[in-house]
Amino acid sequence: MNLWQIVLILVTGILAGLISTLGGGGSLLTMPMLIFLGLPAAEANGTNRIGLFIQDLVGIVSFRRKGYFYPKISFILGLPAVLGSLLGVRVAISISGELFEKILGVIMIMVLITILTRPEKRFIKEIEGENWGIIRFAVAILVFFGVGFYGGFIQAGVGFIIIIALTLITGIPLVKVNCLKIFIRFAFTISSLLMFSISGKVNLLLGLTLAAGCSIGAYFGSIIAISKGEKWIRVFLIITILAMAAKLWGLLDFINIQ
Repeated sequence: MNLWQIVLILVTGILAGLISTLGGGGSLLTMPMLIFLGLPAAEANGTNRIGLFIQDLVGIVSFRRKGYFYPKISFILGLPAVLGSLLGVRVAISISGELFEKILGVIMIMVLITILTRPEKRFIKEIEGENWGIIRFAVAILVFFGVGFYGGFIQAGVGFIIIIALTLITGIPLVKVNCLKIFIRFAFTISSLLMFSISGKVNLLLGLTLAAGCSIGAYFGSIIAISKGEKWIRVFLIITILAMAAKLWGLLDFINIQ
């Protein structure tokens, strides 16, 4: 990789960290950019996990310092998510790079629509209490196995899925949702990163560069007033994701940034 490509990844990581802090969806920028810079789809998928690992680790430390830590629920929901992620990674590694890129392009548009419309604000309401009956427990296990599978397979936008699942299925109050989301995502990020690493699908240099950028972006995102920054971020996100999705679908094959 050339120096300019490393710089581009660092800048992309900063923007992704900023976007994730202000709204979510940073992987929609980082993973396609890794692909465009020449990494095979599976390697880009694995390398992207390094940035997510560092970002979530920082979030966990922050939550614990503030007194938000729920090990029992995190383990109950994190375990099936980890198991699901192992299967998801195997599928991601086994399919062709071309098919993966087409799937990623479709998912990018779907997640973008979710980010822009924010449907969870319309139908998700805080549920009082944590009523863990047998049926709800079984549903939660199955759902988070599916969440883990998706996270292991492609990751992009999984935070929104976790938020919706936590709120609608488990009955967990919204005050705990964001904390638990990070713990659960961190759990299956570790397992998926290990599997990608064992399979030789991780570029350590780009991954650490990406992680540094995500950390910088998350830091500055935390001090930017959302009322001033979110509108600009959304416009940038729309333009960039549409362009990258078009490239993944082969609509911009005349553009070569490798």
